[in-house]
Amino acid sequence: MTDPLSLTALAQSDALSRGTLSATELMEATLARIAAVNPSVNAIVSLRDVAALLADARAADAAPRTGWLHGIPIAIKDLAHARGLPTSMGSPVFAGQVAQADDIMVARLRAAGAIIIGKTNTPEFGLGSHSINPVFGATKNPYDTARSAGGSSGGAGVALACGMVTVADGSDMMGSLRNPAGWNNVYGMRPSWGRVPSEPMGDSFLHQLSTNGPMARTPADLAALLDTMAGSDPRQPHGVDAPPTLPQIGGGAQGMRLGWLADWGGALPMEDGVLALCRSALEQMAQLGVTIDALVAPFDRDAIWQSWITLRSWAVAGGLGALHDNPTTRAQLKDTAIWEIERGHALSAMEVHRASVTRSEWFKSAATLFETYDVLALPSAQIWPFDVTLDWPKDIAGTAMDTYHRWMEVVVPASLLGLPAVCIPAGFGGPHDLPMGVQLIGCRGSDAMLLRLAQAWHDATDWPARRPPPKVS
Repeated sequence: MTDPLSLTALAQSDALSRGTLSATELMEATLARIAAVNPSVNAIVSLRDVAALLADARAADAAPRTGWLHGIPIAIKDLAHARGLPTSMGSPVFAGQVAQADDIMVARLRAAGAIIIGKTNTPEFGLGSHSINPVFGATKNPYDTARSAGGSSGGAGVALACGMVTVADGSDMMGSLRNPAGWNNVYGMRPSWGRVPSEPMGDSFLHQLSTNGPMARTPADLAALLDTMAGSDPRQPHGVDAPPTLPQIGGGAQGMRLGWLADWGGALPMEDGVLALCRSALEQMAQLGVTIDALVAPFDRDAIWQSWITLRSWAVAGGLGALHDNPTTRAQLKDTAIWEIERGHALSAMEVHRASVTRSEWFKSAATLFETYDVLALPSAQIWPFDVTLDWPKDIAGTAMDTYHRWMEVVVPASLLGLPAVCIPAGFGGPHDLPMGVQLIGCRGSDAMLLRLAQAWHDATDWPARRPPPKVS
């Protein structure tokens, strides 16, 4: 019998529906893989009781199918609430607190038949692209366990790469679905902002930076999971409803035009080898019928950065400010969280307004680019996976990083505008032969088109199957 963990999620779903695979067999294989691999990478946390999970699988086998995920194990990123499981958010403040209800996105996965097995690791409150926290420790890159897996969806990326799950949820404010996808040789997608709803808590009008989204080892699985997550919530004002993406991803990439933004005209420092690998991937993409043009920087890098850190600090302070106001919980926050909150508290209304004006100007400039190009492309990171014992990289190619998140700047142009972006595996390189990705960025609403290009790329390369982590192969 074919190893069920080598199948895509859609292939698992098909086998389960035809009866050639049982949910019990799939759960047994999943738990065996987790037991064998997870101790060395620390990707899945708060794993549920094995007997309870096997009971859930047997119940799925005995029940009518409720959706395409029926009987498929999924672990939820530890920033989202999954009923009956702890939601630590990587913080001692919330360690051990058990969720009483599912978040919207989790409820949709469960309604489609998914069996929630546990959580995936993340940085404290998702701040920073390095999945380390004082509750569960660090998630390690399966291609080199001495190095970072990225973040904040690092646990999800590693669980996928190691075959512990076939699809995973994540969230992305500042590259958290893209950076770990690139560093773990899988696919991650930041959808158009509003396509996947957040929770109807606090302000639902002003903050448009973070979004939930899917991760997978194939674009088809990415599309299927996005379609399950997506759909507006009537309690929130900016929701987006759109046709399903999965039926639209065929047809190839012939005739698409792509603008390569590289290092933003030399403004973004890059470690040796990153740009060369990404350019090589694009040269291969050109063979699929995609026209590739190198572009000059389309907007001032420093203006984008200042707009971003103003709006981000404002959003973080709005979300975590109550923890900072309480001396007991403030004492349990990491230094970078305190810095971000205090920076947000110090902003004036007009500073926020000016940052939003800059964002609006960048949106107009980007719209002009999309009149010519279907897709803009950037590396998914400016550096190769770094030493897992570091808190964050302090320099890139000799350029000092002035904040804990400056090293992630390459993901900001898409995040600031709420644009959809798919991270595709670009291959392996650098001094340690590690994975890197390319961000494919489209205009708002172009999610299906990006997935079509990603599918064409996957059909030509299939990097996740060609180069699985050594301990899984």
